[in-house]
Amino acid sequence: MAQKILIVDDEQEVLSMLQRYFLLDGYEVITAAGGQEALQKLAGNPDIILLDINMPDFDGLSLCKNIRDFVSCPILFLTANIEDSDKIKGFRAGGDDYIVKPFSIDELGARVSAHLRRERRGKHKSKVFFDRSFVIDYTERAVYFNGEEIALLKKEFDIIEVLSQNPGQVFDKERLYEAAWGIDGLGNNSVVAEHIRKIRAKFAAAHAKQYIETVWGVGYKWQK
Repeated sequence: MAQKILIVDDEQEVLSMLQRYFLLDGYEVITAAGGQEALQKLAGNPDIILLDINMPDFDGLSLCKNIRDFVSCPILFLTANIEDSDKIKGFRAGGDDYIVKPFSIDELGARVSAHLRRERRGKHKSKVFFDRSFVIDYTERAVYFNGEEIALLKKEFDIIEVLSQNPGQVFDKERLYEAAWGIDGLGNNSVVAEHIRKIRAKFAAAHAKQYIETVWGVGYKWQK
């Protein structure tokens, strides 16, 4: 069965180009010319969403925040904004990747494929007890401490998944980004650091052990 991709962009030329490309690549393509239309098209249960940020009726960041609680599929932002602060805003809104316009359509296709591969792999994991109180359920994509779920954004769980499945192994920020996002991590140090900071804050709020250890000057590892 073909995987569904929802493409949201108010530029008709971009929408048409992406639709042709992904149809030829074997995807079932759903398109929306703005945020309001995208809300209606979510009923099609897409496997991945390409979302323009700058739209007149409903900007992509606001749309992502509004749908993230009930849409678990990867969301990739399409935008002309290139500052690290803009990228962090996108990830804070619940996005999984950030594609800067103008972009290589083949690179975009590779990123879409990488995210979908990660989604498929995640469905075949199991539940692991790291101690009596701390549990990661890789099937549900959830973390529990003392029986209570620690609420995590999708990409926060992806980072935990990579580190926890390789305990003791040190990941530098570039390699961790590549492992968690499935793409080249060059230049995304601030994005990784921001996600680690938020994960630690949530662990602290739950009074859970801080399993993610900083290896100064190198990166991060999951404590054995």
